[in-house]
Formats: sequence, structure tokens, C-alpha cells
Amino acid sequence: MKLALSKYWSLLALFALLAVSLISCSNPASADSNGKVTVHLGYFPNVTHAVALVGVQRGTFAQAFGDKVSLKTTTFNAGPALIEALFANSIDIGYVGPNPTINGYTQSKGSALRVIAGAASGGASFIVNPQVIKTPADLANKKLATPQLGNTQDVALRFYLQQHGLKTSDKGGNVQVVPTDNANILNLFKQGKIDGAWVPEPWATRLVDEGKGKVFLDERTLWPNGQFVTTNVVVRKAFYDQHPDIVKKFLEAHVDTVTYIQNNPDDAKKIVNNETKRITGKGLAQEVLDQAYQNLNITYDPLPSALFQAADQAYALGFLKEKPDLKNLYQLNDLNTILKAKGLKPIAVP
Repeated sequence: MKLALSKYWSLLALFALLAVSLISCSNPASADSNGKVTVHLGYFPNVTHAVALVGVQRGTFAQAFGDKVSLKTTTFNAGPALIEALFANSIDIGYVGPNPTINGYTQSKGSALRVIAGAASGGASFIVNPQVIKTPADLANKKLATPQLGNTQDVALRFYLQQHGLKTSDKGGNVQVVPTDNANILNLFKQGKIDGAWVPEPWATRLVDEGKGKVFLDERTLWPNGQFVTTNVVVRKAFYDQHPDIVKKFLEAHVDTVTYIQNNPDDAKKIVNNETKRITGKGLAQEVLDQAYQNLNITYDPLPSALFQAADQAYALGFLKEKPDLKNLYQLNDLNTILKAKGLKPIAVP
């Protein structure tokens, strides 16, 4: 596992270097022969990405862009894969968690991306088999899962273990962490092949409802005011530099979608469920959907302070070789202009 971890971050660094090279030596992307620009949007079929699911299904993003811009969407299981796609210029705007964002920013030396808005807070929990895990000490010699190596929940689990004096097997300890996709995590848990998992919604609730698991820890309890970054919106910097007007139109649609979800929770849940079914082939039971929504908050606030704390955790785990300088990670001028025009409070970066 230690070799795999090293290999993974080496590959991510290689992607970043290639991205820097492409940015520095290539001409900016241009419109096609018909004068139309394509925006490539990436997100997950998760409740924590409700803004993306609702915005795409309702046509809010496409309508904001107008006739001269087309929208192409791609879905992912976890953040590192989306960041790799952004490095490869396959994604222009993406909904993604804080840790992949931090890694993408630092590996590219700040050249690859910017955070332009928030999308969700909360909505992640540590679910366990209550027959074998009752206290943190019981996590020793257990097999646990996360959606992907280096994703936000993966870092959260590893930091929690470290804080309780436990080591993962790749660090010479006795706790095995198995990164795998969310659907497989559910199957493994139901089969008794893993003892717990740190996952986002709706998978946390599904592990409880379908897998008979128990909430060992709601991650909100670990953060000030119960707020932590689950999903932010990032933009490929080269795309932003070339098309700031398109990015601003997207942000206007993003804020409108957040407001719509906040004001129409029942309708929004139906849309999320329909989109989840369309993408994954399976929708959610109403009670699962309702519970999942109680565990998160839809917001355009990117919660910078929480992301900075997440960066400290990643550094403490060795995911980052040095403490990152994130002072240029945020580009919130456009978001704040939009919020001000709507009479909403602007977002400050500490």
C-alpha cells in the first residue's frame, strides 16, 4: 500500500507538470467553426453535488450560457479523478472536494485551478458495523473503506485514525484502508468484507439503511459550527483567463440553483433522485433521500477557513510534502459581485 500511495502521488504530480507545460506552451482554446465554445462540466452523482445535478437537469446552466456556448457533462466517483481530468484539459469547471482541490493546486504550483464558489457543507459520515466497532480503540485490526485514495473522505478517515493513535497499514499500522468506488463500498459492507467506511451522502445513509450499519461519527461534529467543505466549485485557470464572461454566467446560474434548492427542497430532491437514477441506474428510497438531506447544507459559501484546516490535515498525514501556500487559490470577485447584486453577503477569505 505504501508503494501504491507513492506511485499515485507521483502520477498526480506528472499530470500536474504536463498541465503546466500545456498551459505555458499552447495557445488558448478557441471556439469551433460555428463560433461556439464548449464548457466541460464535471461532478458526481451524489447528494453532495445536488447543485450540479439540479442545475444540469433544469437547464439553468445551459440557459445562462446562451446559444454561443454548449455544455458537456462528465460524472466521476471521486475528486482525484476529476482533478486529473482537469489537468488533461478535459474538464473546465468542476464540483469537487477540498483535498483534491488542494492537491491539484499545489502539484501544479498554483497554475491549474481556482476555487470560485462553494456548493455543499456537511454530508459525510463514518459508518461502521456496530457488532465489531463501538469505540475508536476497536478500529485496530479492522478493514475500512473510502471512495478514492487521497479524496476528501480518505484524508478525513486517515487523520481521524492518526488523532486516535492508530496507523494505517501503509504506515506500518494495523488498520487497512481500502479505497474503492462508493457502490462497491456498499456491496462490500453488506457482505461483511469491510468493517466501516467514511463516505459522502447518500452513501452514508445507504450503508445504514441497506447495510444495517451505524453512524459512528457525523463529520460535522469535528468542525467549528458543524461546517466543513464537502463540495466546492473549481475552474481550470486557463479556461477562466480565456473566458471570464462564461465563468461569470455559470456562477450566476450556480447561485440561482443554490437559491432554488434552498427554497424548493422537495422539488430539488426529486430532481436529484431522478438524475441519480439516470446516471447510476438506481434511485434512492424516499427515506434515504430525506435523511441524506438532513445531513448536509447546500451553500455557495466555499468556507475557506475549513479548507485551510483540511490542508493542515493533509500535510500532517504526509499527503503534502510541505505546508501549502494557498493565498491565490480563491477567485471570489465574480461570486461576490453576483452576491452583492442580489443583496447577499459577500464571502471573505481569511
